[in-house]
Amino acid sequence: MVPVSLREANRFVAQFHRHHGPVAGAKFCVGVAILDGELVGVAIVGRPVARHADDGLTAEITRVCTIGHPNAASMLYGACRRAAFAMGYRRVVTYVISSEDGTSLRAAGFVCAGASRGGSWSRPSRQRRDAHPTGPKRRWEVTRAEQGAPAEPVEARQSVQGGGTQR
Repeated sequence: MVPVSLREANRFVAQFHRHHGPVAGAKFCVGVAILDGELVGVAIVGRPVARHADDGLTAEITRVCTIGHPNAASMLYGACRRAAFAMGYRRVVTYVISSEDGTSLRAAGFVCAGASRGGSWSRPSRQRRDAHPTGPKRRWEVTRAEQGAPAEPVEARQSVQGGGTQR
């Protein structure tokens, strides 16, 4: 595992990702490199894209991109999970298109938590151009409690969700 800048991660995504382009911002990025230092994969982690999920305790893996090196995707998902938990996040989520089976996510400790309807971000009052898949996606997540830490009391989760984000 190697640290990478958002600029470097976005360059990698622009060159190799099958259906998404670079992202506008991130909390942190990680990469996986082979022994000679060649970068074979990157992951970008940021705030949740869906505003209702942005509770200040949830991180979203917004991009994972590899060039097909064995186990690189699982290594990236696991590294993102560990880094986010070390930074104090309680939950890590990511969304994948329905055609992806989730093997790398399962290997990194994530569980499938449901499906989204998909759709466009474009609205009549806020036009967007959809340059990405708009079909259904599956949400995968892992919480700190699933990793052996004590579960957070329900009252604490509700107060954070109802009281807005404190940053």
